[in-house]
Amino acid sequence: MPAKTGKQYIERLKKAKNNVYIHGERVEDVTEHPAFKNVVGSMAKLYDLQYEKPEKMLYPSPSTGEMVSKTFMQPTTIEELIERREAIMEWQNFTHGLLGRSPDYLNADVMAMGAAHPFFAEGDPRFGENAKRYAEYARENDLSLTHTLIHPQVNRAKAQHEQKDANVALHVVEKNEDGVVVDGIRLLATQAGITDEIIVFPSTVKKSGDKEDPYSLAFAIPNHTPGLKFFSRESFVYSQNEYDHPLSSRFEEGDAIVSFDHVLVPWDRIFVLEDSSICNRAFRETNAVVHMSHQVVAKDIAKTEFILGVVLSVMDAIGIDGFQHVKDKGTEIMLILETMKSHLFRAEHHAQLDRWGMMTPDFAALDAARNWFPRVYPRMAEILRVLGASGMMGIPTQADFANEEIGPTLHRATQGKNIEGYERVQLFRLAWDLTLSAFGSRQTHYEYYFFGDPIKMGMAYFDSYDKEPYKEKVRELLQSTVRPQWKTVRA
Repeated sequence: MPAKTGKQYIERLKKAKNNVYIHGERVEDVTEHPAFKNVVGSMAKLYDLQYEKPEKMLYPSPSTGEMVSKTFMQPTTIEELIERREAIMEWQNFTHGLLGRSPDYLNADVMAMGAAHPFFAEGDPRFGENAKRYAEYARENDLSLTHTLIHPQVNRAKAQHEQKDANVALHVVEKNEDGVVVDGIRLLATQAGITDEIIVFPSTVKKSGDKEDPYSLAFAIPNHTPGLKFFSRESFVYSQNEYDHPLSSRFEEGDAIVSFDHVLVPWDRIFVLEDSSICNRAFRETNAVVHMSHQVVAKDIAKTEFILGVVLSVMDAIGIDGFQHVKDKGTEIMLILETMKSHLFRAEHHAQLDRWGMMTPDFAALDAARNWFPRVYPRMAEILRVLGASGMMGIPTQADFANEEIGPTLHRATQGKNIEGYERVQLFRLAWDLTLSAFGSRQTHYEYYFFGDPIKMGMAYFDSYDKEPYKEKVRELLQSTVRPQWKTVRA
């Protein structure tokens, strides 16, 4: 079938009746529940956008010829790689990078998995075929996906098999002719309740040993699979009012703990089974991490552009854009934006064909960007808070302005240099929702841990960096100096 529409996305969710819990209750229909309704609407707009801009977002399926999403496209040239990223940017420009797990993120993973399917055959020939077929299935059905990577935070000082309750983590219970039965808990599935299927992969930030094999799994199943439950965190949708909560009312995607209660995973949905070595190498050797990072850097650029736009609008609204320290703070964000764009340009224009036949971006550029952005995003949020100052607190609601008694007074009291009171408060509520609200605070926390603990990420980056050429420069200089000739001193 061709790429789906927003209407089809919503109809699938209604039909699936995913097992979702929030605020202590089971959700009957995520498309109508206040915690999910608006973000479901935003996701639906993403799918409709594919048909509004088909020349940018769709391409003929290599299997059927029907028009499918370019976010699944396996690029074979630099031009196709850029074309795919431009399709990604259409979605990111709509969400302003605020849907961290918009469909294009895991579509990149599935795309790479399909191209590199022989890698998964290392564990079992069937698993290689499964990866190939699943990638095609996801593309042809335009699946929306969530994923889960990590075990529960019980005792981080011990490996999973050493835990007091080692079976709390997702693990294999039995194998039968129908498939593999798994049981346990996984963290942390973003958009779990509002997607079609879940992909289970291990985290590769912390490598696993042979004793972790029972927990070393990779598979994909529908979100309505019997025994599969999603326990969603508290919703940050505090109202449906887009004036009061302009971002959280649209883009609060949610996060969930995933419970597998003796869930049967069919054999044709398994990619890795009880093999820590394959799990440790999967993202890197398939180049999934490269293509996912490519999507992430595009998302980060869209997000930085939006933050810069809000910062500049705040400066202009209250007439602070002439002060040196204000300009300097604006410059910080501009430099972050241009640096991220430079990383992306280098990654794309230094791309090469990998052994799976995919045009793959230069990972050195993307790896630098994905290690750097979590360190600077909190600073951008801080700049916006500092510049907004007390204005971030003096933000009446739309209902206040609608009150005939106090509305006119508020409108006058909250005016800015170049903006009326009602519009100024609307802008500052946007700045607040981006940085200080529960939604905004989650955005900062989410970016900081996007790929895992940034300290561990930094250590891995340091360890893998080619340091010898730089040390050699120092050795060459030191060795060029003539050494003094000492006389031998006898004791």
